[in-house]
Amino acid sequence: MKKRIFALTVAAVMTVGLLAGCGGGSASPTPTAAPDNNGDAATTAAIKIGGAGPLTGGAAIYGNAAAYGAQIAADEINAANPDGLQIDLRYEDDAHDAEKSVNAYNTLKGWGMQVFLGSVTSTPGVATSVEANNDHMFYLTPSASSTDVLGGVANPLTGTVDIQRKDNVFQMCFVDPNQGSASAQYIADQNLGSKIAVIYKNDDVYSTGVYNSFDAKAKELNLNVVSVTTFTEDTKTDFSVQLGDAKNAGADLVFLPMYYDAAALIFTQADAMGFTPKWFGIDGMDGILGVEGFDTKLAEGVMLLTPFNADAEDETTKSFVEKYKAAHGEVPNQFAADAYDCVYAIYNALTKAGVTADMSASDICDKLISEFTSMTFDGLTGEGMTWDTSGAVTKSPKGMVIQNGAYVGMD
Repeated sequence: MKKRIFALTVAAVMTVGLLAGCGGGSASPTPTAAPDNNGDAATTAAIKIGGAGPLTGGAAIYGNAAAYGAQIAADEINAANPDGLQIDLRYEDDAHDAEKSVNAYNTLKGWGMQVFLGSVTSTPGVATSVEANNDHMFYLTPSASSTDVLGGVANPLTGTVDIQRKDNVFQMCFVDPNQGSASAQYIADQNLGSKIAVIYKNDDVYSTGVYNSFDAKAKELNLNVVSVTTFTEDTKTDFSVQLGDAKNAGADLVFLPMYYDAAALIFTQADAMGFTPKWFGIDGMDGILGVEGFDTKLAEGVMLLTPFNADAEDETTKSFVEKYKAAHGEVPNQFAADAYDCVYAIYNALTKAGVTADMSASDICDKLISEFTSMTFDGLTGEGMTWDTSGAVTKSPKGMVIQNGAYVGMD
């Protein structure tokens, strides 16, 4: 299928051509549990890379996907370069909780972590980015997309920098403001809705960050937003009020800047009340087809932005998908792909900078900052990716739609 790829600029610059060592095959992590990455088989020439994410709880689809994707990359690198620098990877569970994420970070630091893959989700990511910044530990998150993780990013509404930049922190994912503005632009360009409703989570930095930039761009584009309602962590089980407001306003498209768990309930409850608008989500929607007990037919036609297409025909993507499916019995989502790219990006930067395993985390951080702000990187989630001193990535997202229970590129 012809895929429509529309540009989304985040900020800019990183790496070396990806996959220099990607061709080597290796065993993937076990399919029944989180990867066995506790460092037992580490060599003296291994760089210790840690990561934290929700391996249990409601957001575990994200955390386990990232851990599995990162482990596949580490296994490939170690198999392809047996006499070179090795990767010793370890993930800790943060249960999508800020306090637990700091505990996970400290556990990894006690283990001897030299590079941090960051937190998988945004609220924990804000907390751990502060800790890593204080420690001068290099931090590359696959999917914690809030600008608060980076700091020093201009507020899309005021244009001012509200938070001091954490110069050691970088993102592989799109930052929230860009997702919101790109969603509004895409909805307008494709004439997807004449009356638009928005439902967002007002106690979550990810959801509110996307909504704020969507709102600003929607006003600029004169989109007809007829309903805006919110929910919180404590109220995310009953969406009758929000859906009723959207339905009564005549909304023919509903924008959902949120994670998949709440979206699954929204689709179920909308179906029960006979409300059938178009649905448009963002990267947090990726994973909805794997929600236990959810009727995936209700997600048919749902549109979202994602940097990764598991149906792509390039050899690197096909190899990654095959390994992931063989190990875990399912198609990888974008969180797995972003984490895979993180490990390769870090490894390419480490080798280009001449980093050795006996160097301190702080010295490694200095070298990686220099490399990440001067390299270009080709990965599963984008070609020609770059970063600048803002820490945010520039790459092009893809418009995807769920058809016949699978994600496919939008024409």
